[in-house]
Amino acid sequence: MQDIAEQLQAWHASGRSFAVATVVGVSGSAPRDPGAALAVDAGGEAIGSVSGGCVEGAVYELCQAAIASGEPVLERFGYSDEDAFAVGLTCGGILDVFVQPITPGADAALDAGITYIASGTPVALARAIAGPSALVGATVCVTADTHHGALSPAPSTVAALERAVVAEARAMLDAGRTGRLVLGLDGRPCDDADQGTVTFFVESYVPAPRMIVFGAIDFAAAVVRIGRFLGYHVTVCDARPVFATERRFPEADQVVVDWPHRYLDSQLDRIDGRTVLCVLTHDAKFDIPLLERALRLPLGYVGAMGSRRTHRDRDAKLREAGLTEAEIARLRSPIGLDLGARTPEETAVSVAAEIIAHRRGGSCLPLSAGDGPIHHDLARAQEPAGAAGKPRPHAA
Repeated sequence: MQDIAEQLQAWHASGRSFAVATVVGVSGSAPRDPGAALAVDAGGEAIGSVSGGCVEGAVYELCQAAIASGEPVLERFGYSDEDAFAVGLTCGGILDVFVQPITPGADAALDAGITYIASGTPVALARAIAGPSALVGATVCVTADTHHGALSPAPSTVAALERAVVAEARAMLDAGRTGRLVLGLDGRPCDDADQGTVTFFVESYVPAPRMIVFGAIDFAAAVVRIGRFLGYHVTVCDARPVFATERRFPEADQVVVDWPHRYLDSQLDRIDGRTVLCVLTHDAKFDIPLLERALRLPLGYVGAMGSRRTHRDRDAKLREAGLTEAEIARLRSPIGLDLGARTPEETAVSVAAEIIAHRRGGSCLPLSAGDGPIHHDLARAQEPAGAAGKPRPHAA
């Protein structure tokens, strides 16, 4: 919902009822990740997407029906070999979609969650998507230090379950994770959904991941632009004030004049496993002190620009500085994939492609060269909830 939060907040503030359809499970070559959402208001306006167009029409109808009935629904869309043109997901994937009607003021957890998301406050929404009918649709809104909502009008009967949901959702929020959670009615974690369990979909809304670009060179401007396009909060840092200016990098979220290693030291409480570092200075007096620190931190990606010779010299200096072979192996250098890039824009595409492949587990080979799964990270995801039932044939 983060992508459509501003419009949802506007509907909510005006007192308008609406329904939100959220992707809660995927399998195969499904077009969108869990958490993708489409919303429809009582007047029929639609925002967002759950499938890039494949099953939007069917989901739109489900949202309208949910607004009218006030009842949530979990629906599965998939592919049928017998009648491929009668379904939306001709790519062969399976998509589980949970549709929840929302009336402003009727659910404290959803009210709080929409407000937190719109304000940028880190929050996790845990919604019961399968299990006892009395619990399906129940929502708990969890922040780092508080929570809103309850699972039942008689919370004493599910007190242990509610405590477990809050604790698990808070842990997922801390890790920035979105995914499903299966718990027994007594709150114990379960591997599989069955009649004695409740399946929750936990959505973590955290600030945008950070990209820090070190080196205010001409290539940096293109990397900044593509970093913003990928959804990163982008900072440019350089020790040279004549180059590190907002005028040269108008699309950066922040431009900092400081020595790279000193700036990184000041950001330790604001970086995490999603943080990307692009070191473009290819100057040892900047690179080595910076990389000596960066390669020992739990960052998502560290890449450094330079020729093959620069790379060999850099590796030797890092060994002299005491880094282990495992730490040095984390460095992506020369930065980017081999696309034959020449211009700053082409180089930025090369860098972005490597970041995506590293994050998602891609092979970096042409898709036409293989016949395996297109979405590598989905192989590590949970299988869709059994409660969703058989794939539903439906026209797009």
